Amino acid sequence: MTETTASDPRLAVKAATVAKDDDSEGMSYLESLPRRLGTLYLPLAIIIVILLFPFYWMALTSIKPDEQLIDMETYNPFWVVKPTLKHISKLLFETQYPRWLWNTMYVAAASTVLSIFASVLAAYAIVRLRFRGADSVGGAIFLAYLVPPSILFIPLASVIQAYGLFDSPLSLILVYPTLLIPFSTWLLMGYFKTIPFELEECALIDGASRWQILTKIIVPLAVPGLISAFIFSFTLCWNEFIYALTFLQSTPNKTVPVAIVNEFVDGDIYKWGSLMAGALVGSLPLVILYAFFVEHYVSAMTGAVKE
Repeated sequence: MTETTASDPRLAVKAATVAKDDDSEGMSYLESLPRRLGTLYLPLAIIIVILLFPFYWMALTSIKPDEQLIDMETYNPFWVVKPTLKHISKLLFETQYPRWLWNTMYVAAASTVLSIFASVLAAYAIVRLRFRGADSVGGAIFLAYLVPPSILFIPLASVIQAYGLFDSPLSLILVYPTLLIPFSTWLLMGYFKTIPFELEECALIDGASRWQILTKIIVPLAVPGLISAFIFSFTLCWNEFIYALTFLQSTPNKTVPVAIVNEFVDGDIYKWGSLMAGALVGSLPLVILYAFFVEHYVSAMTGAVKE
C-alpha cells in the first residue's frame, strides 16, 4: 500500500486530504461564524453575565448615594450618578468590620488546617492501607457530608454549651471540621489514587515507614489536591452562616456573614449601601485566593474524579 501511494502522486494527495478532514472533523462545527455565535460566544456571554452580575450589583450599590438607592424611578438602577465612598468608609471606620474580618479569617484558616490534617490521614489510610471495609468507610465518610447543618446545629449547640465554649471563635474551629473533613477526605482519596503505588513499594523496600512515605512522597506529590481541598474548606468556612449565627452572640466575636446581617438590618430597615459594601469587601479575600491557585484547583478536581 505504501509503495502504491508513493508511486502515484494522486493517491498521496487524496490520502493527505482524507487525513486533514479527519483531524478537523471534531471542530468543524466552529468553522462558520453563525455556528460560533450560537455554540460558543452566546453561551459564554450568558455564563459571564450570570456569574459577574452579582458582583457588579454589589459594587454598584456600595457606591450609590442614599437618594439613588431609594428613588428607582428617577435614577437608573443599573448605573450610578455621582458615586460616593460613604458606605465603604462607614463600614471600615465606624463599625467593627476589621475585627469581624479578622475573626472570619482566623476561624476559617484554623478550621481548614485542622481539617486538612485529619483528611490526609484518613484518605491515605482508606486508599493505601486497604483494610477490610475500606470502601464502605470511604462511602460513609462522604455520606456524612450530605447531612445538612440545619439538623446538626441543635445537638452541637448543646455540646458547645456543656463545654463552656459558647460565644467563642473556638467553638466554630471545633465544629467546622464536621463539615469539612468528609468532603476533603473524599477529594483526597480520589487524588491519592492517581499517585503510582510503585513509588511506595520502592520506599517500603528501602525501609521507609508509612509515616515517612506519607510525609516525604505522598504529600509533596499531592500538593495540587491539598490546595484544592484547602480552597474548598476555606471557602465553606468563610461563607458559613448557621453555626456562626447560633454559637456567636456578642458583636466583637461575630464573623462577617453574620455581623453584616445583624448590624445593618434594623427591623424592616435595610442599610443596603453598607450591606453590599460589607459583602463586596468580604468576598475580596476569596477572589484573591482563587486567582492565585485556580490552576491547581482545576487540576486537583480533575485528578479527584479519575478512576
